Amino acid sequence: MAASTNRQIVLDTETTGLEWRKGNRVVEIGCVELRERRPSGRTFHRYLNPDREFEPGAQEVTGLSLDFLADKPRFADVVDEFLDFIDGAELIIHNAAFDLGFLDAELARLEGLGSILDRCTVEDTLLLARKRYPGQRNSLDALCKRLDVNNAHRTLHGALLDAQILTDVYLALTSGQGEIGFEGDVAETRKEAAAFAVDVTLVDAPARPRVRVTEEEAEAHAARLAGLQKKAGRCLWLELEGDAAAA
Repeated sequence: MAASTNRQIVLDTETTGLEWRKGNRVVEIGCVELRERRPSGRTFHRYLNPDREFEPGAQEVTGLSLDFLADKPRFADVVDEFLDFIDGAELIIHNAAFDLGFLDAELARLEGLGSILDRCTVEDTLLLARKRYPGQRNSLDALCKRLDVNNAHRTLHGALLDAQILTDVYLALTSGQGEIGFEGDVAETRKEAAAFAVDVTLVDAPARPRVRVTEEEAEAHAARLAGLQKKAGRCLWLELEGDAAAA
């Protein structure tokens, strides 16, 4: 199924250790659904019985215990509900290789379910952050501090809590053009703008009313664009204005 960018799922997992290749298992899945970049109110959250011990240190990070997880369902018990929830969405994951490795390993223990990428596309916020802030720390906590996202309530790692925090981080990290309808490719937008410019210069085109802006309005507009540029790292209007000035 083709993934829809109108429907996104912010996803996080907690595990018994750092390596799925060593037989570590998923103990918690947390998901937050976005519709048109806004939380829809729908979430998916399950604790899972891993049928194995935690590796040293992993239990302290999550605050979970085998006693707590003993009566929780196993991955096989919730897999259908989980796949239905994420099917066809774009997944937003921080350090996606980690979570996808574990989830695909869980799916591989069951027959005929394929991989996560058979059902979804993935946006890795760690890769986004590294492009935006090269050479800087880009952990979830570091991004919260840099983007003014409140994570004071995050004393332990929890899948749903981290997915909720990552939702705020992702929206701040990608804010600007996407929120005002400029998510498309810049080159395509320029092409369409050029075609439009040709159309409106036709001889038979009716006269257009001319709107004059005040100096105060021009300054407010410039300040708004500068704010978008600073927050998003890129502003399409400023790029188009630069192209026009160079022409």
